[in-house]
Amino acid sequence: MDLNSASTVVLQVLTQATSQDTAVLKPAEEQLKQWETQPGFYSVLLNIFTNHSLDVNVRWLAVLYFKNGIDRYWRRVAPHALSEEEKTTLRAGLITNFNEPVNQIATQISVLIAKVARVDCPRQWPELIPTLVESVKVQDDLQQHRALLTFYHVTKTLASKRLAADRKLFYDLTASIYSFACSLWNHHTDTFLQQICTGDEAAAANSLERTLLSLKVLRKLTVHGFVEPHWNAEVMSFLHAVFERLKQFLECSRSRRAESICRDRLGKTIILFTKVLLDFLDQHPFSFTALIQRSLEFSVSYVFTEAGEGVVFEQFIVQCMNLIKMIVKNCAYKPSKNIEDSSPETLEAHKIKTAFFTYPTLMEICRRLVTHYFLLTKEELTMWEEDPESFTVEETGGDSWKYSLRPCTEVLFIDIFHEYNQTLTPVLLEMVHSLQGSTNLENTDAILIKDAVYNAVGLAAYELFDSVDFDQWFKNQLLAELQVSHDRYKPIRRRVIWLIGQWISVKFKPDLRPVLYEAIRNLLQDRDLVVNDFEFRTDQFLPYLESMFTLLFQLLQEVTQCDTKMHVLHVLSCVIERVSMQIRPYVGCLVQYLPLLWKQSEEHNMLRCAILTTLIHLVQGLGADSKNLYPFLLPVIQLSTDVSQPPHVYLLEDGLELWLVTLENSPCLTPELLRIFQNMSGLLELSSENLKNCFKIINAYIFLSSSEFLQMYAADLCRLFCELLKDITTEGQVQVLKVVENVLKVNPVLGPQMFQPLLPSVFRGIIDGERYPVVMSTYLGIMGRVLLQNARFFSLLLSQMACELGQELDQILGNMIEMWVDRMDNITQPERRKLSALALLSLLPSLNSVIQDKFCGIINISVEGLHDVMTEDSETGTYKDCMLMSHFEEPKATEDEEPPTEQDKRKKMLALKDPVHTVSLQQFIYEKLKAQQELLGEQGFHALMETVDTEIVAQLQEFLQGF
Repeated sequence: MDLNSASTVVLQVLTQATSQDTAVLKPAEEQLKQWETQPGFYSVLLNIFTNHSLDVNVRWLAVLYFKNGIDRYWRRVAPHALSEEEKTTLRAGLITNFNEPVNQIATQISVLIAKVARVDCPRQWPELIPTLVESVKVQDDLQQHRALLTFYHVTKTLASKRLAADRKLFYDLTASIYSFACSLWNHHTDTFLQQICTGDEAAAANSLERTLLSLKVLRKLTVHGFVEPHWNAEVMSFLHAVFERLKQFLECSRSRRAESICRDRLGKTIILFTKVLLDFLDQHPFSFTALIQRSLEFSVSYVFTEAGEGVVFEQFIVQCMNLIKMIVKNCAYKPSKNIEDSSPETLEAHKIKTAFFTYPTLMEICRRLVTHYFLLTKEELTMWEEDPESFTVEETGGDSWKYSLRPCTEVLFIDIFHEYNQTLTPVLLEMVHSLQGSTNLENTDAILIKDAVYNAVGLAAYELFDSVDFDQWFKNQLLAELQVSHDRYKPIRRRVIWLIGQWISVKFKPDLRPVLYEAIRNLLQDRDLVVNDFEFRTDQFLPYLESMFTLLFQLLQEVTQCDTKMHVLHVLSCVIERVSMQIRPYVGCLVQYLPLLWKQSEEHNMLRCAILTTLIHLVQGLGADSKNLYPFLLPVIQLSTDVSQPPHVYLLEDGLELWLVTLENSPCLTPELLRIFQNMSGLLELSSENLKNCFKIINAYIFLSSSEFLQMYAADLCRLFCELLKDITTEGQVQVLKVVENVLKVNPVLGPQMFQPLLPSVFRGIIDGERYPVVMSTYLGIMGRVLLQNARFFSLLLSQMACELGQELDQILGNMIEMWVDRMDNITQPERRKLSALALLSLLPSLNSVIQDKFCGIINISVEGLHDVMTEDSETGTYKDCMLMSHFEEPKATEDEEPPTEQDKRKKMLALKDPVHTVSLQQFIYEKLKAQQELLGEQGFHALMETVDTEIVAQLQEFLQGF
């Protein structure tokens, strides 16, 4: 592409590409896409976005196309890669000057220079860093800022490389520029502080921006540029200086001048200081040892003493708490149980921690956390009053919860209490004892303190196990507080029920639960209380089931926020799951409401996931009656499991689970349920982590109605399986083969014909001695079914294999039997081991010399099978086959077990037709041996039996006593 002639044309097309008119926009985008691989195109783009006289939107678009081109075509090995000559020109052009006037474009240029540096610096672009270093020294404000901005993005990108060779290059780079970076940061920081004092607002704002950028550069160099940074005096000097600078900037933030100039940027810089410390601690815990004392003193001073009042802001408090938490929890600072196994660095760090966290310090931190940071604020109380649902969502983990101060204080409390529980337990218990008895309803402060202390006791439940008699506390104090109905006591009622939820799995007597259920039922009348999901014993809960379920359903209808509905649905699902079939009389209202809720939640996929979970438990609870839900249920499954529909990204996992339980509990196959299987093709081709459930669904269809299902889908399934087996894990291979095995089990006559294309590979796997035992076991299970239940098809398969392999039929048969006998130990399931014995015995009686030659092996497997399945009757001393089933008995479930599904019943009925469960192995062996004896005559049979080991013969005779 000639630069002179092309510039005008490219500029014109870029201008068209900024149009709002799609008729103009689309052709322009298509033309630009075609030019992406043209030599010279990126040189034209460089000329356009560096021409400040052109339209900003056109220049912006040119930068974006250039940046995207770097990702696609800059590397040498990329298809349509840029030539080395053009890249040399482009690299030179990118750093010719740093004078971009538009901030957004300047940022994009810095990013794209960093992208090039990631590939080329320093080997192909050695001049980049020296050019940037010189450019940040110039006096021109704009050029200095743009160069510093680029310096930061380049450093950030190079620091992110993780290969050993790249790390070495970054270490070398850091060593060469670290001193300069430190002096640059100090210079801009001092300049900013001086300008704040003199009131030069515009200059201070510019200097602060440079301070922030230079600090960002130093953060990357310090954290990622050294192997053992504590040996570098400049690094440690910088880190110690961070604390002094932090104090200066915090004091500066008080200034009205700072507030009028750059409050936002100032706050970002203060937070960046803390990020330097946190990152350094995370990456170099032992190098941080020298900073532990100072970090703790600094953080505790500002967060837990009067020193921080009026100075600190919420995000800074969060960062300081994170610093304390990381030091307290750091595994590198915890000695081994055997002190001699600990490193000197660990012992030194632990010594510093122990010296700092004295009893007075820990007590003050604990008290301050509970009585200051845990307190509900006026804003929170007002929000609770005006919008209780929004307040509850925030309290239980709304979108902004993880970024707020409250969860950070709670996590810090948990970590410190866990680490120093022996010291802090008496402190917390003293706070609890001081609050026993009723609280003055007029004293809001006392109510809020009690709420905070109860919060602490809930958070520390596991640590307080041996120190709190929670059952007595519940009976003597907490239960009474739940019964105080005054509106001002609402925080305590809410906190107490939450507190019980924390302790119920730790220490709570079962016989107290009915009293608790009664209290919960009363509380559910009050709509502004948090709905908790408790552990419960079904028998104790049943008297409250109807009223609880009704109240929860009413609450589900009344709440409006997506998060709240999800939470209530979760509790409803827990109840349905635990009471199982006993929920049936009470679910009518919920069944009628869920279709409406599903429609209303079209834009809220996470709520739809919660609905799917509820439906899963509903179907399990309703059993065969879930068929009445099909008009709603089946379209939901259809949408959730259709990979061509965008929502499947969120709904697929739960949708598959719902599909599976629907099949398992279905009394019969409906046309609509059969039609949904059309989704399976796309799911199998997706080859995701959900494949296991997909195979369970296929098996469920086979058990439900194999003839209808296989008539419609067997051909497609066989084709898909053949493709899958070419590129699938061993586990996936076994799942495919199990489906085939189940087909043969359910339909031994037509099954082999339907999946005939798969069987030769199974046969080859056996005679080749498949190396994976679990695969070989499944191969033998499949072939056992064919041999035992469809001998005619086995003969055809044997002939086909002899033809394909160019061997004699008897030779193929002999190889198969020999490998079967040799690899019998690969089969671990008793059913398959018995099946193998039955299958090989089915070859008898026979005059075939190959079968007679393998007679010893067949008898060995048969005796192994007898050992597997025969149990001795202690009264009669005779043996019987423990796998035999004579009649149908509906599976019974104990209280702790799930009730049998319709699929469980179908499997039981199928077992009544399965030779493994209907044919006595003992009798089968006897009959086959008798038939062989009649065929060969006494002398011939005796000669055959002499090929069997005498010990095996003795065991066989013992098992066949009485025949």
